[in-house]
Parts: sequence; C-alpha cells; structure tokens
Amino acid sequence: MKGHIHSIETFGTVDGPGVRFVVFFQGCPMRCLYCHNPDTWVAEAGDTLSASDLIARMLRNVTFYQSGGITATGGEPLLQLDFLIELFELAKIHRIHTCLDTSGVTFRDEPHYLEKLDRLLAVTDLVMLDIKHMDSDAHKQLTGHTNANVLAFATYLRDKGVNMRVRHVIVPGYTDAPEQLASLGKFLRDFDNLEKIEVLPYHTLGKAKYENLGITYPLGDTPQLTGKDAKAALAVIEENMKTQKTGAVC
Repeated sequence: MKGHIHSIETFGTVDGPGVRFVVFFQGCPMRCLYCHNPDTWVAEAGDTLSASDLIARMLRNVTFYQSGGITATGGEPLLQLDFLIELFELAKIHRIHTCLDTSGVTFRDEPHYLEKLDRLLAVTDLVMLDIKHMDSDAHKQLTGHTNANVLAFATYLRDKGVNMRVRHVIVPGYTDAPEQLASLGKFLRDFDNLEKIEVLPYHTLGKAKYENLGITYPLGDTPQLTGKDAKAALAVIEENMKTQKTGAVC
C-alpha cells in the first residue's frame, strides 16, 4: 500500500512528546481560515511512499527518537485510514511510540468505519485532537465544516480511554471569546483520558505559502498573538474544568 505524503520532518519537537519523526499526510477536507499548510489540501498530490519506506527512514536515526516517536499529521491523516493503520502497526513492531495529530472531522458512527478506527487506536499511543471552535455554526464559518464529527470523535476517544491532548488555536475575533473558551472547558470536564491542553497563539507563518500558490490569504492582516495571550485563554478554559490540566505549549 502506498500513501500520499506531503513531506517529512526528521527531528520535530512540537508534534508530540520528545524528538519525533513527523509525517505530513496529503489531503484535507477542511479549509481553516488560518491553515498554515494549504499545500496539503489536494489529496492525491505529494510523494507516494509505503509504510515500510517511512519506517526505514526513521530507523536510520532511531537513537534520536528514544524519548519520542512517529507523528502522523497533515493535512488530515485519517483521510488515508488504511495506510495509517499499516504505518502504525509497523511502527509498533519496532516498538516506536505513535502519535496521531487530527481534526477528527472524518469520524463516522458506522460499524465498518469504527472497526477500522479501533484497529488504528489499538496501535496509537497518543491522539492530539484539534478542536477549532465549540459553536457549530462558528466552526463551519472557520473551517467549512460543523464540529459535530469532531466532538463525537473526542467523546469516542474518552469512552475508549485513548490518551489524548487537545489543541486549540486562539485567533483574534474568531476563537478568543471568553464564552467560547468557557464552553471548551466545560466540554472537557469529564475527560479522564486528557493528558494536556495545548493553547496555541495565531501566527502568520503560512501566509507566504498562499502567495506562492496564488491564493488570497483569508485572514488578511489579522494580528499575530503571543504566548501571553495563549496563557490567558488557557486560564479561562481551566477555570471551567473540574480538574486543572497541564499548561499550554506556546
């Protein structure tokens, strides 16, 4: 089986614990206004590589990943679910820590899909779930999709006891309202499987990619935020949770 891969980062430090081999999958159904990887949107672009190709590349520097592992991100890795299963199952044969960075938007409460998803989760050590917005209409305005599948996926991970982190990007005028942050905190109250909340400040590092692709950058001159802004947002989320969680990654 071959997967469509956008790129590989061999020594990633922000996509899961430790030093990681980060695989950027091609293809994403979302069109987030602040997306910094628009070059991953097209599903059948990129290089075609096998799971064994990727693991072989990682094993060349395996000593550097002793405290880390492999992370599948994108794009949206769950669009290539069968390939992702094969990749993570092969990784576990080599005792490699596996991390999935996903929006959860592809989740479906259908027996055939859940059977495959359970197979993936059995070899997934950590899921980093991006929750973009708690209001469904605002989520659709921000990403092109409602948050129904995202929240259902989060609940499924909780019920399965899958270790997870939640990521939330603070975008001025879109995701920074106190009531929105409070709603996220209340939603996460009963998530005993939640390892960390990572609140990330909006940045414009992907803006140049839009120019190179001839695409208008949706957020124009929206100002970047700081780590201080992210910490303030995290405080609101934590105030609305029963149990205080680990601090943000900024």
